[in-house]
Amino acid sequence: MMLFVQIGFGQKTVSKEILGQILEKSTSVEAVNIINNTTQVTAVSDANGMFSIVVKEGDVLVFSAVNLEGFKRRITAEDMNSSLLQIKMTAKEVELKEVIVNENANITAENLGIIPYGQKKYTPAERKVYTATSTSVDKLLNKISGRTAMLKKEVNVEKKEALFRKMEYLFEENYYTDRLRIPETDIKGFQLYCVDDAEFAVSLNTKNKTMSMFLITDLARKYLIILENEK
Repeated sequence: MMLFVQIGFGQKTVSKEILGQILEKSTSVEAVNIINNTTQVTAVSDANGMFSIVVKEGDVLVFSAVNLEGFKRRITAEDMNSSLLQIKMTAKEVELKEVIVNENANITAENLGIIPYGQKKYTPAERKVYTATSTSVDKLLNKISGRTAMLKKEVNVEKKEALFRKMEYLFEENYYTDRLRIPETDIKGFQLYCVDDAEFAVSLNTKNKTMSMFLITDLARKYLIILENEK
């Protein structure tokens, strides 16, 4: 009886080199590390996901790779008799860090590194002037034709239109009539008078509402005197 037990035990612990293949879904995976956790024998899968390693029934194989979830497989009698041990692994889910976009953040082309800091920004009209005067030949030809002067006038008009929009945003129509005592029919003329004032234009461009309100009160007083003198 002891002889039969020893023969049976010996048969159970026979080691054998087996062939295997590692897949992630249906794709073979290269460079997966395989270690026999019992004997510490190692192997690495090739470009086709194939590997070979010496095992015996009951050994535990540990499979690991940077981009794959770890996997363990206990070798069974069926595995020992199989012509190809197929191992299916799962790709790791990479959790991205949460990105919070602050709606008040000043996101500009400079902050994103698209253009250098401090580079002058041109309006469409200013770009036309720059193009018209970019070379000495262009300067001469455009000066003769008067195109440069026309384009510069277009820049001034564009700047005044921008100031008008800022005034409309800051001051409602009833502010002119109720607070500043400007007749309704003269509001547009008063706005033009205001945007021609350099100090007031600066206050609008720097979004200094307090300064704009202070200056517009004095401008309204002067404008009402002009209207009175025109009568």
